[in-house]
Amino acid sequence: MDTLNPVVEWLAAALILIGAFFLLVGAIGMVRLPDFYMRLHAPTKSSTLGVGGVLLASLLLGWSQERLAVAELLITLFVFVTAPVSANLLAQAALHLRLPSRASEPTDLPPGP
Repeated sequence: MDTLNPVVEWLAAALILIGAFFLLVGAIGMVRLPDFYMRLHAPTKSSTLGVGGVLLASLLLGWSQERLAVAELLITLFVFVTAPVSANLLAQAALHLRLPSRASEPTDLPPGP
């Protein structure tokens, strides 16, 4: 088995750590944030960035071994498309059900009609 270039290994390790950091932040946000709308924001953004970092590391390692990484590209496309769409649909359903929010109302908005 051939050994990898140390630069590629370090870069892949850094991408995995960055991805793991974003996933950890999303998990903490799920526990700490007070209501549904805020909790919805944490995992969608962090999962996209976290899974994206891990998939970029996998893509990099695949290319360094001269392997075509079609699976990683398809997974990345799937995650980047489905996470925002599912978050939008969940938020619309919560608005339709009139789910209350704990967020304070903005004070700098102009008066309504």
